[in-house]
Amino acid sequence: MDRPVSEIRKEYSLQALNEREAETDPLRQFDLWFDEAVKSCAEPNAMSLATVDASGQPSVRVMLLKGYDQRGFLFYSDYRSSKAVELEANPRAALCFWWVELERQVRVSGRVERINSRESDAYFATRPRASQLGAWATDQSKPLPGREPLEQRLREVEARYAGKTVPRPPNWGGFRLAPDSIEFWQGRPQRLHDRLLYQRTEGGWRISRLSP
Repeated sequence: MDRPVSEIRKEYSLQALNEREAETDPLRQFDLWFDEAVKSCAEPNAMSLATVDASGQPSVRVMLLKGYDQRGFLFYSDYRSSKAVELEANPRAALCFWWVELERQVRVSGRVERINSRESDAYFATRPRASQLGAWATDQSKPLPGREPLEQRLREVEARYAGKTVPRPPNWGGFRLAPDSIEFWQGRPQRLHDRLLYQRTEGGWRISRLSP
């Protein structure tokens, strides 16, 4: 590198976030920010999903958000994957959206549950056929001796469903994270960022400002 990693930095100055203008409902606030991200960012629905296994070991990976509403944030996975096994052991997780083009971050934490099979079937039917076949071909997170066995399984699946509708694998489906807290972060100059935290209470959502 031409310069030390410690010297890499960017000054944030695009926008501000204040309590007077923020929505009282965090899902509405997310909706506004997400609409802007769709217009400005390469993959606006990319998010980091953090889980913790039964021993307390955390892990994180990038996934794609596939829907959101007042019930929570929706994503899909193989139910035999490491993330799914970790969620079975500890059904709490966190999401993080980083929209660098807008100098914004959204952090979400809460409880995760599987969605019903009807919802999973409906979404699976909308996936590209190649993605549907791939879901049958892989044992997600399991060791592979090389790429050839995976490609061979895909060829077998393609032959099995040639000219047929591809059904949803029974081991594949959706999860929904119901948020307990949502934090909106807007980059500001001199690292004095704006951070608004929404926390769920019995009476609704409480908003507070956090120090940067």
